[in-house]
Amino acid sequence: MTTAAAGAADIEVRIVRDEDSEEWQRALSNGFLSPARTGEAAAEWWRPRFAPGRILGAFDGARCVGTFHSLEFALTVPGGATLPVDGVAGVTVATSHRRRGILRRMMELDLERARERGDVFALLNAAQYGIYGRFGFGPAIRYTGVEIEVARSRGPRPGVGELPVGAAIEPLTMAELVKAGPDLYDRFRVRQPGAISRSPLWWALETGQAEPSAGGRATEPIAVAYRDPGGRITGLLTYRADNAFSGGDPHTTVTVVDHFALDRTAEAALWRHALSIEWAGRLVVPHLAPDDPLPRLLVNPRAALPLRRSHEDHWLRVLDAPRAFAARTYEAPGRTVFEVADAQGYVAGRWSLETAADGTGVLTRTDDPAELALDAGALSSVYLGDATVPHLEAAGLITELTPGAAHRAGLQLRTSFAPWCPVTF
Repeated sequence: MTTAAAGAADIEVRIVRDEDSEEWQRALSNGFLSPARTGEAAAEWWRPRFAPGRILGAFDGARCVGTFHSLEFALTVPGGATLPVDGVAGVTVATSHRRRGILRRMMELDLERARERGDVFALLNAAQYGIYGRFGFGPAIRYTGVEIEVARSRGPRPGVGELPVGAAIEPLTMAELVKAGPDLYDRFRVRQPGAISRSPLWWALETGQAEPSAGGRATEPIAVAYRDPGGRITGLLTYRADNAFSGGDPHTTVTVVDHFALDRTAEAALWRHALSIEWAGRLVVPHLAPDDPLPRLLVNPRAALPLRRSHEDHWLRVLDAPRAFAARTYEAPGRTVFEVADAQGYVAGRWSLETAADGTGVLTRTDDPAELALDAGALSSVYLGDATVPHLEAAGLITELTPGAAHRAGLQLRTSFAPWCPVTF
């Protein structure tokens, strides 16, 4: 049978084996319009990424025509609890084999395996908006970005980010970054709802020691740390600079690669350092929480211009609703009954969300009349608190069956700050 004649029933969707490596990578590279690796280059890329049972492929005979990769993460939810999440990545379907149900079969197999493993969520970065809603995913974690005109900003306001007595900003080598970064990040991420864990491979990519998916090794960033008066590192900043000149004068663009801190003092000190870099004309921060206070730290916040690229970065899919809603905390007491539609069945049914004044909550099955109707994607969107119930109700994505229910549920699920994830995958 030729490839052109192959129907949906002739496509085999299965777990990829180690011996499928080069063919699977060829399909992945084609899907992302990148040059394919072969030989030792393919083997080198594959070795740190191969996890038995977590890589799926669709095969038309010997040819791989669809790819799908699952990653193991922990997701921080409001209140600081962390829950296991299935990170979906590397999703492609060959142009010649579209509209044959290949993506659906790979996704449904992966979600089934994730649920069997005990994962509470699935999470992904969506390159195209309209693909994943039908599988119960909803946009849940946004990021934004700014470009700061350094001279126009006049730097941080007086007193903001100035070093306390005994504190210091110090440079780090890549070896020092790899040593200090993982532990500090793990301490940071449990304080940041929406953050996910980072693997050793992530740190190798961050420091330019491993080959990224697009091919070619990344250049090493410049790294600095904030050390508090007690001698502890409580913040990290990495960046790259283009060393550009304009009219013979330096006009460097400094682009932040990574930033996180355990407290506002360390965070502000690192931003003051970045805005004080010699030759810097522009500071580009492409990955910020949507409500990050950085622009308001400046004497002139108007110098922080929004980047054009600003969108829903992570899409969430709740797989185990009772565990998910029991794990997070809540800012207001109340009770709301939801009717949830879910084509895959994981969270379908009628649920009562009861939240208490002490911040705890529980989601249980109920036969009481539904007050709000929504699908699994909308439920996933409101879970972390970025999208609000009243907002989605106004957009027609949630139906209010009892007057006032959207407002009440909105109060239950709101969070003081938006969730943010400093990792893309």
